[in-house]
Amino acid sequence: MAAVLLALGVTIAPSMAVVAPTGKPAASPKAALQQKPGLPQRAAAQARPAAPLKPGTELKPAKRPVKSPRLADNSAPIAFALVKGAPDSCGPGCDSWIAAEGKIDGGAAARLRKFIKQIGDRKLPIYFNSPGGNLEQALAMGNLLREKKAVVRVGRTTLRECGFEPQEGEACTRLKQAGRELHGEVWTRGAICNSACPYIILGAPNRELAPDVTLAVHSPRVILNFTGGVPTREMRAQAMQRAMERSDKMVLDYITRLGADPTLLTVARSVPFEGMRILTREEIARFALDRRERVESPWMFEAASRGIAYKTVLNRKDGEASFRTTRLQLVCFDQDRFELDVERKAGTGATLAMVSGDLRLNFLSPPRRAGDLERWGLFLNGSQMKALASLPGAGLSDAPPNTVSPGVSTFPVGNDGLQNALKKLMESCPPSKAVVYPSGLPVPWTQSSSPQASAR
Repeated sequence: MAAVLLALGVTIAPSMAVVAPTGKPAASPKAALQQKPGLPQRAAAQARPAAPLKPGTELKPAKRPVKSPRLADNSAPIAFALVKGAPDSCGPGCDSWIAAEGKIDGGAAARLRKFIKQIGDRKLPIYFNSPGGNLEQALAMGNLLREKKAVVRVGRTTLRECGFEPQEGEACTRLKQAGRELHGEVWTRGAICNSACPYIILGAPNRELAPDVTLAVHSPRVILNFTGGVPTREMRAQAMQRAMERSDKMVLDYITRLGADPTLLTVARSVPFEGMRILTREEIARFALDRRERVESPWMFEAASRGIAYKTVLNRKDGEASFRTTRLQLVCFDQDRFELDVERKAGTGATLAMVSGDLRLNFLSPPRRAGDLERWGLFLNGSQMKALASLPGAGLSDAPPNTVSPGVSTFPVGNDGLQNALKKLMESCPPSKAVVYPSGLPVPWTQSSSPQASAR
């Protein structure tokens, strides 16, 4: 009677039933699960930070859909590539990873299994950057990653071999599909894992989601392809209901077997296919996608309107329901003049300092205020900046100087990636004393993507 196609996706497109013009008796419906890709992302070197969006936001389609949505043109089928980067580029002691980028098509699980077999016993993290795709394939991939005890993350990889070609262009896509080792960098800000992709993440036993990636979910869409005759309205309704029930049972069984919270399915089903809901960090922890109570990104350099180095820390103390966000940003005026900014929720602290051992650097007080946020600025010269970068880590302290306060704790801030980010930042700065900047006047905070804010 009908072939039933159940689709999950993030690209907004109208759905239509396709009916074969035959008078043959209808056959029994069969269900297949597929997801539609979202718009491709630009390379990190080309991309501008997206406008901040609040986690938990439901994104809705435009009132006027695009003409002739050719979804296959927007995102290539997911490809797996072995990528080598700089030392510690994917974490302490890690310089190589697997890049998994593109839509999850009908052959994704088989390609992943073949790729894992090819690389042998190498234990490498896998970075997914996917708009979604085939739901059955996503669950199969999740089961495979669990079997292999893989470490999964969300991140977008930029390849040096692509040169000036777009990272999502045909030439670069062919490189990713070639099966040879490539070279590049991995970025978390702006990376997405939407629709069916979070179910892949859920399947792996080791899940590490950076604070500035985006995960989003929504309901499936059923497309009925009748090939054996013209269906009645009742036949359509019954086929639709059976397909949705099958989808829900399949996902619920998968979530239950993994010991995760089945409310993930409830949240996904509450959002129409045409929309998309960005998961909050609290939901990411609740649904067991990443249960860590503290998540800290490495320092990263980005050549935006001006070169900046940045990092984000999310933390939640015992008994707290919400995560707190602390963002750090480093800019330079010349190679001997730097400003370190800290943005966090406004508190009662009258002072803020960066401390490490005998080193203490005091921020300007009082901080700037923007709504319920406070922004602290600290000026550093070249020697102070190098001294800070050479330390394994530091801490933010609200205790006034020369005050004995045993009960006051510091907020730890790791320096992972700071040496490399500082090197790139200094390369982008003018020579020393080329710019004279008035003392005591912090630069405006550079607008950049907030956590879970880059979904399209």
